[in-house]
Amino acid sequence: MATKPSIPKGTRDFGPLETARRNYIFDTIRKAFRLFGYTPIETPAMENLTTLMGKYGEEGDKLLFRILNSGDYLKDAPDDIIMSKDSLALSGKISEKGLRYDLTVPFARFVVQNKNDIQLPFKRFQIQPVWRADRPQKGRYREFYQCDADVVGSDSLWNEVELLQLIDEVFRNLKVRVAIKLNNRKILSGIAELIGERERIVDITVAIDKIDKIGLEKVCEELEFKGIPKASIEKLLPFLQLSGDNSEKLDALSKILKDSEEGSKGVEELKWVVENFDSLGHYCGLDVDVSLARGLNYYTGIIIEVKALDVEIGSITGGGRYDNLTGVFGMPGLSGVGISFGADRIYDVLNSLELYPESVTESIKVLFLNFGEKEAMASMQIVKELRKKGISSELYPDSVKLKKQMSYADSIKAPYVVMIGETELEEGIVVLKDMFSGEQFKVSSSDIEKHIK
Repeated sequence: MATKPSIPKGTRDFGPLETARRNYIFDTIRKAFRLFGYTPIETPAMENLTTLMGKYGEEGDKLLFRILNSGDYLKDAPDDIIMSKDSLALSGKISEKGLRYDLTVPFARFVVQNKNDIQLPFKRFQIQPVWRADRPQKGRYREFYQCDADVVGSDSLWNEVELLQLIDEVFRNLKVRVAIKLNNRKILSGIAELIGERERIVDITVAIDKIDKIGLEKVCEELEFKGIPKASIEKLLPFLQLSGDNSEKLDALSKILKDSEEGSKGVEELKWVVENFDSLGHYCGLDVDVSLARGLNYYTGIIIEVKALDVEIGSITGGGRYDNLTGVFGMPGLSGVGISFGADRIYDVLNSLELYPESVTESIKVLFLNFGEKEAMASMQIVKELRKKGISSELYPDSVKLKKQMSYADSIKAPYVVMIGETELEEGIVVLKDMFSGEQFKVSSSDIEKHIK
């Protein structure tokens, strides 16, 4: 007996309905990207591991999907490493490529490789899948789509304000209530300096980035496990428990970090972005959150994360400023800032809240029923003309019982059905049925467009 086929954990199939809904999300985001002047690029699904390794921190490196070298990949692997069963050491000998972990690092590589062909500042968007060897759970997948927008070659904080407006535009159009959380990596560095743990900034940010997932108590336990003294953790707690509105939080941070040059700079940048974004008005809520760290090591300035307010799920959008990501590829000093929409989590949110317009699931506007060879040819001539006018139409391919054809019309949610039988063929008319109201009209073929619009 044949084994029932399956797909890897953390991946999903999408049928026609799901694909239509996902395309609604992609189209909404793509439309906003173009509205804000971003141009599209694409990069390969796989990158050299030398491109990917070391860009996401120790945690991120563990989640990279590695691709075995072609051919006899064990041939050149040293016997002692094979016998040691050290999988990490062995993977470096038998794997030179990996699936991309995100779209930002490949974008940085793209910029460096094509530096003579792009005009700075360069604004690009990219909508493609990424892969992470994570433990699958609700809202967390091993294969998922990211929808990125980045600007490189400009230090201006207006880029951050514009990206916040872009986020606001997308979620306003999707009708999803969200909170945009903001922080600044410089503030986190200033806090680490103030509590006497400047050299442990990575350990601190990786831990506090998990507050929403594991809670403050567990974060403190993790910090202590990593060797952060209890006295330093006690100094850190007030920062993670700041209360009040955004203005009050920023004023408090300004006072606490006044002796830290880097921390003060971070507060100043964050305050400027918040005030200017507020001045322009916005649909989404905005929340200054000092516990926001975003564990990726390449962020250096403003960091952004978006949470859905009506569904329990992780971050659905994130991003931030990275001042020297291209430096690791031999092009130092090029600043950039970007955001990434997590399309798969947004899809889960819209499913939970049933926020899709009815038109999203409409696969065809007009279905012509099939009453025989001559009638089918007359129908196809009209179908061709309707398609020229941008009206999606199709002919049921088989001349079968009317009940079966009408059942098909219901299954594809066709708003209109057209019937051309022998009588209609002789009279030069069609019968147009509105599938929602049940009304039927006898009209000329040239009047179909007028009636359905």
